[in-house]
Amino acid sequence: MFTNDQRQVERTGKHGTPRPQYLQELVARFQTATNEESKEVVVAHLANFAYDPYNYTFLRQLNVLELFLDCITEENEKLIEFGVGGICNSCVDPANAAIIVQCGGIPLVIQCLSSPVRNTVKYALGVLYYLCNSQTEEDILKPEVVEVIRKYAAAEAVHTGFSNLARAFLVVVRGVEPTECSRIF
Repeated sequence: MFTNDQRQVERTGKHGTPRPQYLQELVARFQTATNEESKEVVVAHLANFAYDPYNYTFLRQLNVLELFLDCITEENEKLIEFGVGGICNSCVDPANAAIIVQCGGIPLVIQCLSSPVRNTVKYALGVLYYLCNSQTEEDILKPEVVEVIRKYAAAEAVHTGFSNLARAFLVVVRGVEPTECSRIF
């Protein structure tokens, strides 16, 4: 559920932790974590906060988008999943999208298309869908990337979620007519 200042005051109460402070505490907890499981939990929490526009400014101020991108470079599949999930949740905002692109996020997200983790692939498809525009299409619509997306679109029998996301990408971003989707594979 999206929040606003009034709702946030009601939720935290008189003695609650303000949202910016709580997010800062999560970032600090991630930075001082000594084991992978603790990092996974923190990044999952941050990714959950990334869907709400109320938090976007705080996430930018705390460099959480960059933290999500750093997670994608890890070998830990859960950190990758939660990192790209946080990016997916927040990239609909133009300011967040600009940061993700400026920080080299597109190639990192493209790498996620080959993940063995289904959620990671779905999040990556979503991110590429939202980030693709006239400034980014050259990086996103490379033939090898479009080919992977076409394969996901054709994999309806294997996973309907991949297929639907990939088809939406092809229809909206590539301008393929929905009726043509079955003919392009």
